[in-house]
Amino acid sequence: MIAEARSKHSRTSGHSYPALFLLLATFVIPFLFSGKSVIAQAQPDDDVVRVSTDLLLFPIRIRDKHGQPVVGLTEGNLSLKDPDKVVSGLYFLSGADRLALLFALDRSGSLRQTIGQQREAALGLFKHFSERSSIAVLSFAETPKLTVPFQNGTEAANAAFQLTPAINQHTAIFDAAAAALKAFDKLPPNRAERRIVILISDGLDNASSYRAKDIIDAAVEKRVSFYIIHVPLFEPRDGHLMVRTPAKGFSDLGEKTGGKYFLVGDVKSALNPDRTNDLSQVFKSIEDDLRSQYLLGFYMNESSHDGRRHDFSLSLMLPGIEYSFGTRSYDRTQKFFVQGSR
Repeated sequence: MIAEARSKHSRTSGHSYPALFLLLATFVIPFLFSGKSVIAQAQPDDDVVRVSTDLLLFPIRIRDKHGQPVVGLTEGNLSLKDPDKVVSGLYFLSGADRLALLFALDRSGSLRQTIGQQREAALGLFKHFSERSSIAVLSFAETPKLTVPFQNGTEAANAAFQLTPAINQHTAIFDAAAAALKAFDKLPPNRAERRIVILISDGLDNASSYRAKDIIDAAVEKRVSFYIIHVPLFEPRDGHLMVRTPAKGFSDLGEKTGGKYFLVGDVKSALNPDRTNDLSQVFKSIEDDLRSQYLLGFYMNESSHDGRRHDFSLSLMLPGIEYSFGTRSYDRTQKFFVQGSR
């Protein structure tokens, strides 16, 4: 699920970091154009989006009638209906051709064995993308440590999956997520690069100084999506064995940053002394999700600066193909609008 783009975005330079926000016909977001800058003012309780380009860019997901991802689409598969002629061009690119992938690994005692067992499946995900992609590894307990900075090969990352135990330590998931975001700052800006964090944890946080909302806001600003793999602990509750409640906002890291949240295992598997948590299907789901994503953008021309509301829509021309973004449901056609001041 892609998150609602109501969080903060920073001022950009040129087209390196275009804003990721949604213009919905049912979600009022007036635009105030001033010179080369654009200020997108949402509802009174929302943040202000500032960008220095008239390119409005955001991720979408595309699927066929069977729910399978669709690859290989081009701008020729799109149909723009723009009666006021406010869009001067489209930007359309596969969002998974180039990947910057960071694994954030919880090294608490409950997860060390699971993470070590899933090393090949995890690194196999990275190998399915282009040679221009890069990988990094961060481990954490009470404090995070970037054990492998971004690089193109998997040799160092392979060794980093063998975690040392965190004995008598608290766990700070959200501090680790903040450190993961900072790791991307050292990468050169690249509009076409898909930046994701795969965070594997039991969901228990008792030491973070950051809040989930802080991380979600920063992740949306930096265009980094979190994929959360929750390998839960269990506890007796009301006479039944139940999943221990994770930290508030843990699942939101995936659901509100453009990634996804996965809960691995159930009570039945927890009672099996020989159980192993096979995450290969989760990594396959992440790969499929990334391959279904594209970057869609609208170049707005000067006529969109006239202070009036302008409605337009974009359709996929191939039958049986539909797309979604934000909290919008899948459809063949999506409606947008811009409204600016003079």
